[in-house]
Amino acid sequence: MDITQADSLPKKTRIQQRREKLVLDCALDVFATYGFHGATIDQIADRAELSKPNVLYYFKSKEDIYQSLLQRTLNGWNDSFLAITLDGDPMETLEKYVSAKMDYSFENPLPSRLFASEVMSGLPNTKEALVTSVRAMVDEKAAIIQTWMDQGKLRHVDPHHLIFSIWSVTQHYADFAAQIECLLGGPPDRAHTKAAVIEILLRGLRVD
Repeated sequence: MDITQADSLPKKTRIQQRREKLVLDCALDVFATYGFHGATIDQIADRAELSKPNVLYYFKSKEDIYQSLLQRTLNGWNDSFLAITLDGDPMETLEKYVSAKMDYSFENPLPSRLFASEVMSGLPNTKEALVTSVRAMVDEKAAIIQTWMDQGKLRHVDPHHLIFSIWSVTQHYADFAAQIECLLGGPPDRAHTKAAVIEILLRGLRVD
């Protein structure tokens, strides 16, 4: 499946949606364990307790499953990104966005790690989507943040790099969770961590 065409596909039945979610959830575990090249359709089918032909009824290939997982991750991140609108309070909106990104990292570490692996491989499956829809969305949200700055509601920084910094820090808690737990002696307290990250990332934007 072309990752840029996902939104144009016909509406699926509830049974199709449940089956596809099952396959994707199981495939995520398989890809996380064996990597893209080591994973097989047979492994995914076994994990989902479905036949291989049944899996291939919903997805054409291993590549199709992988691209669908990456698209699902992008959609999960974009849900909170879309909440950045010009009529919102700037600091409140950005704090909610950082908080939502932190929650997604805590609750969905494997998709974030899968996407990080895709980025480190040079974006072989998602470059077109990032260059088209995601780039346009980032430019749109950066323009909103720039407008807030021009209105004197936020201190001036480069809005694109502010967005990249938010992504980098919030996704760190998914991609490097093992390292964080090792250094802290256990899982971080979510509420404390979110408050600390919001303060670190956004304090410099506040207007006195």
